[in-house]
Amino acid sequence: MATTSPPAALPVVEPPSDHPSGLAGAISTCCTPLTRAPLSAEEADTLVAVLKAIAVPTRLRLLSMIYARDGGEACVCELTEPLGLTQPTISHHLKVLVDAGLITRDKRGVWAYYRAVPEALAALATVFSPRR
Repeated sequence: MATTSPPAALPVVEPPSDHPSGLAGAISTCCTPLTRAPLSAEEADTLVAVLKAIAVPTRLRLLSMIYARDGGEACVCELTEPLGLTQPTISHHLKVLVDAGLITRDKRGVWAYYRAVPEALAALATVFSPRR
């Protein structure tokens, strides 16, 4: 039996260009719950990309802050002080979450507003739902 060594680094999985909801939206169309069928290599890559987006504590906190707000929306200007980070740093983390399809971005004047995409978290939760 031949063995192969793992790659030095995981490949970067870009949001599918044909899927408007980014990677999280792609999960809802491609990935079956883990308890019902083994994931294909492509499904695993898609899921890993979304999990990487939320695996950074700052991003997880940002996601939580946006989802917890009334209306599920926050301006980038409202997110810098609670985290004690600069606006460019916050914007970088928010871009990763947007690319993963977990939030959306709407530019209004000089500020960017970020809105929760509840369907994205629901799709992610479905992948981890237990067999019934």
